[in-house]
Amino acid sequence: MRADRQEQDLKFTRRALIMSGLGGVAFTGLAGRLYALQVLENERYRLLSEDNQFNYYLLPPSRGRILDRFGVPIAENRDSYRALLVPEQAGDLEEALDRLAQYMPLSDYTRNRILRTARQQERFRAITIEDDLDWQTFSAINLNAPDLAGITPDVGEVRAYPYGAAFAHVVGYVQSPNDEDILNNPREAERLLRHPGFRIGKTGVESAREMDLRGSAGALKTEVNARGRVIRELPDQSEPPEAGQDVVMTLDADIQRFAHERLGQEAASAVVMDVNTGELIALVSTPSFDPNLFVGGISVRDYAALRENDHNPLFHKSIQGTYPPGSTFKAVVAAAALEHGLVDTSETIRCTGSTRLGPREFHCWRRQGHGSVNLHEAVKTSCDIFFYEMADRLGIDRLYDMAVRFGVGQEFDIGISGVRSGLMPNPAWLRGRYNEPWTTGHTYNVGIGQGAVSMSPLQLAVMTARVASGRAVEPTLYRNALARPAPYIGLSEDALNLVRNGLRSVVHEPGGTSFSLGGLGIEGVEMAGKTGTAQVYSITAEERAAGVRDQEDLPWRLRDHGLFMCYAPADRPKYACVVVVEHGGGSSAATRPARDILRRVVARDPSSRAGVFADISNSRRGGA
Repeated sequence: MRADRQEQDLKFTRRALIMSGLGGVAFTGLAGRLYALQVLENERYRLLSEDNQFNYYLLPPSRGRILDRFGVPIAENRDSYRALLVPEQAGDLEEALDRLAQYMPLSDYTRNRILRTARQQERFRAITIEDDLDWQTFSAINLNAPDLAGITPDVGEVRAYPYGAAFAHVVGYVQSPNDEDILNNPREAERLLRHPGFRIGKTGVESAREMDLRGSAGALKTEVNARGRVIRELPDQSEPPEAGQDVVMTLDADIQRFAHERLGQEAASAVVMDVNTGELIALVSTPSFDPNLFVGGISVRDYAALRENDHNPLFHKSIQGTYPPGSTFKAVVAAAALEHGLVDTSETIRCTGSTRLGPREFHCWRRQGHGSVNLHEAVKTSCDIFFYEMADRLGIDRLYDMAVRFGVGQEFDIGISGVRSGLMPNPAWLRGRYNEPWTTGHTYNVGIGQGAVSMSPLQLAVMTARVASGRAVEPTLYRNALARPAPYIGLSEDALNLVRNGLRSVVHEPGGTSFSLGGLGIEGVEMAGKTGTAQVYSITAEERAAGVRDQEDLPWRLRDHGLFMCYAPADRPKYACVVVVEHGGGSSAATRPARDILRRVVARDPSSRAGVFADISNSRRGGA
């Protein structure tokens, strides 16, 4: 028995030693870990603990304003009351939205949008429930905030366009960035672009000058408790946002609005330019749209109405529309013929109403003819036969070179996208495009601004300004304190003066195609101008036999475009104005609107008044 007991004691002792050893190892490991936590890694975890007690809230910058030449805001910011939802803090989203619905209406569309967005993005990112809340709704959410977990009332900024449709095409609009926008921006901008209510420029100046207008985000440091509730803000440890720059344009808000109203709902465009500097005073396209509708997201119904309008309100006609210049182009042909010595003031050419070129007959717009006309009379009465002859004498190469000097077929960078270059055709173009040889018939058509010649209203304004000033002006939309008059175009002043006298006679001498206008209507100030008709459709013999004889007999879409270029004062040119009326039925549709706009410009004389040139306000700070 004694031997058995000794053997049991020995086994127990071995088990105890083993257990004791294992316990010692565990204790040593635990003690080592506690030592590492409390001593070796104390600093790291203290810092992590501190980070857990603070949050940084992104502060979006205030977007820079867009101002007219006198500092009048044409794109600005206004306060917007809104409600935000942070899914991470809201718990059950359906229940959270049900609670909120007691204080503000929530459509099925809004609820579904919020729930869809919550599934697609990180739960800590805020979602905009509704922008532009009225004060009563905003107050109700504020008062009941303790019962609305995850829902935050917020005051931000929203873009506003006080002139509405008048500037829509040129200034453009902002919208919330999409995934493509975020990918195309620097990665460090992602948080800002995903911020609730943040918007970027989508069209016009808003898009072209996005990086100037956007500014830089800041950050607000806040202390929070374990449940994430803000205890206090720490502004001295925060970084304020930097507001975007103001952009100052050459446009005059008064002239722009007047021109927009004068054109009304016509499918039309108007361009006003300083003939010496190229500054654009007005750049109008009608009909237009209200850019404020796009800021918060335009409805499907409203957008469909714009898309389906046959007058194309979304199309920027003044820079994107291209049209045959018609008889306005005769100013270039006259200048070329004089410059090359191919005609003098005494030579006359007989117009019988038509001329034959091989088997084809080319008509004058006045079928009974003009009789014998010299250059001055040809410009005044817009005789096609005279300009067929001038084009033939010049030949297409000299015509092409002179047209380019007046800006035809040139693309002008005015600082927004979408500017079209139009076309000045020549034999190389025709061969490359249609594999056809150039003929005298093509030259005839070019000589009266028809055929393949096409110009935008902006290019027509440049052409007019260069005729008026003799300077190679380039159009610009942005004010520059260092702007100087453009260099001279390199044509003799004698030749240009003969052309200018002809353009003055269009308005002020009997027989002129715009003599019925009665001039500018300002005592002591004369204007010069040139009518133009861009043919859209030729009435067939069968249609004439059926009684279709005039433009009014045709459907609107088949009627000719009406053009008018003008400048004033005629003896001291300062401003050029071009109006194009699509399917207006002829030049008369454009003459009176252009005259009225030019009269307003001359009376106001914006280029002689003090204006602003750069960022005139650095005082705007805050969230968007």
